[in-house]
Amino acid sequence: MNAAARLRASARRGRIPDTARTRVLVVGDVMLDRYWHGEATRISPEAPVPIVLFTREETRAGGAANVAANCAALGARTTLLSVIGDDPEGERLRELVERAGVEVGFHVDRAIRTTQKLRVIGRRQQLLRVDFETPPSHEVLAAKLADFATAVARCDLVILSDYGKGGLAHIARMIRLARAAGRRVLVDPKGDDWSRYRGATVVTPNTAELRAVTGAWKDERDLARRAERLRRALALEALLVTRGEEGMTLYRPEGALHVPADRREVYDVSGAGDTVIATLGVMLAAGVPLAQAVRLANRAGGIKVTKLGTAVVTREELFATP
Repeated sequence: MNAAARLRASARRGRIPDTARTRVLVVGDVMLDRYWHGEATRISPEAPVPIVLFTREETRAGGAANVAANCAALGARTTLLSVIGDDPEGERLRELVERAGVEVGFHVDRAIRTTQKLRVIGRRQQLLRVDFETPPSHEVLAAKLADFATAVARCDLVILSDYGKGGLAHIARMIRLARAAGRRVLVDPKGDDWSRYRGATVVTPNTAELRAVTGAWKDERDLARRAERLRRALALEALLVTRGEEGMTLYRPEGALHVPADRREVYDVSGAGDTVIATLGVMLAAGVPLAQAVRLANRAGGIKVTKLGTAVVTREELFATP
């Protein structure tokens, strides 16, 4: 019996969540992650920077597209709703996401360039990142909101991936629509004004994102007090703080739950938050209790940081015997 067959058998016995019938809607800022790989063996005589001799280019789905790809890799039927430009980069992003098994609902805005992050890699280390981005137009965002209202009826759970690129200008209304339809809503936040996330089910900041909203804390007790105050102010069911090598902490009315990080060699943390929220969402949609879903999300994040760049964690990897 191969690995896939063993997983199906375990799911039938109730040992592993059955994600095949879960339906997840992902909405947010998508981007094309480009990687220029090369050899960096010399320092430029013009400035104290390495010279990279280009060898190859690699492209991956980034931002909300990476969230959606992770959901699909975990077995969920996934729909992605976002905005791209009318350019080759947007078409490449569409191709990557569809190849990952995601149903794509892209609105094309001819006035913008598809958001890109270009990373220059030498000796398996990131040397430089160049970003290209343009906020989408109001007309395209209004059309996306109409599609969102339709898509919510066909999903079990909504993930809103906010990268601050302008694609979630109507996020407060999206949360209200989804919650009115009885759907759980998970939000990966950005910026220092979280009032627009009010009423979501779970918000999943990292420590830097949380600090921008609550201010610095002195100790664990102070952190818990600030997190709980924020959770109540936003009417959230829970606040999940990802804390890097310290693991993650879930703040909820019945008390905090801390999950230590898996002991793994950290290779690249980029995209780890995408993997965490995707895993949390798919597991909740599959009926897994919140505490157990957090533990699985923590494990998935630990697996992701062993991989270079934005990457997915598969169902087989997540439930492999340690």
